[in-house]
Amino acid sequence: MSRARIRLATAVLASALAIGTLPAAAYAAPADSAAASRHPWHTQPAETIRQIPLQGAVNVRDLGGYRTWTGGRVRQGLVYRSDALGKLTPSDITTVGGLGLTKVLDFRIPMEVQYDGADKLPAGLASTARPVNDNGLYGLLMSAIGSGDPVKQEQMLGGGRGEAYMRDVYRAFVTNPENRAQFAATLREIADGNQGPLLYHCTSGKDRTGWMSYVLLNALAVPKATAERDYLASNTFRAAYDAQVRAGIKASGRMQNPDLLIPLQEVRQNYLDAATAQMEADYGSLYGYLTDGLGLDLRTLANLGLEEDAADGYASFYTVYEVGPGW
Repeated sequence: MSRARIRLATAVLASALAIGTLPAAAYAAPADSAAASRHPWHTQPAETIRQIPLQGAVNVRDLGGYRTWTGGRVRQGLVYRSDALGKLTPSDITTVGGLGLTKVLDFRIPMEVQYDGADKLPAGLASTARPVNDNGLYGLLMSAIGSGDPVKQEQMLGGGRGEAYMRDVYRAFVTNPENRAQFAATLREIADGNQGPLLYHCTSGKDRTGWMSYVLLNALAVPKATAERDYLASNTFRAAYDAQVRAGIKASGRMQNPDLLIPLQEVRQNYLDAATAQMEADYGSLYGYLTDGLGLDLRTLANLGLEEDAADGYASFYTVYEVGPGW
């Protein structure tokens, strides 16, 4: 591609991100049936979320396969999201080995790693520590359960306090400079054409991992509604395991009302809304967050290069945004 076309494409990308057309463009289907047949992605049903079934982790997924509002698809087999990998079975490790990963990024803080254990990975693959501050969430959880005091637990988590705490956690994904640096480093590695497939995770694979995935999918021109469904899907994948955890805590006598933990175990739209509202307040838009907040330049955004289409098989952001007037 010529330098002039690259400059044009990156300018279009900047404008689209700045005014919010990346997520918004997906909502309106073409008015006439001919346009709809030319751009069938506007009318596609909800897409399949590609879970990697494992015994020792329940929220492992391939982020590829989603259709974008430009008509392509996010490439499969390049970026994976998951919960902690410290309980993988030998069979799980074989399955993970088949993904061809070259890097695993661990968003957990040291307290989590110490309590839950380091990742179990195929030979030759080691986790890279990339701690994202959880705003004290893990410590709060351990303190509430460890107290064994129903009154204290209600005071800490009842009356909507658990949900309010989670909203603060999500706001910190945007406001905390160390968190922004970790998310930025992850996006740069994804954009690096010399990197192979990578996986990032936290403890439950739903909050820090969920926000990272939501930002990435939006940056790749995946419709906002699709990115939200990917985020909320953690509730489906984690529901049975989290219910078992609550039942075990109750049976142990540590909590009389373990349902107080549900707001901390779940993802909710209002948590995501708290982060996006903070992003808009601080940076004006997704584009502002990516460039001013995370310090990414347009070439890095363009080089994410995770989109493929039927014509070329593979296209970077440069190609994605070379859209003719017929769009």
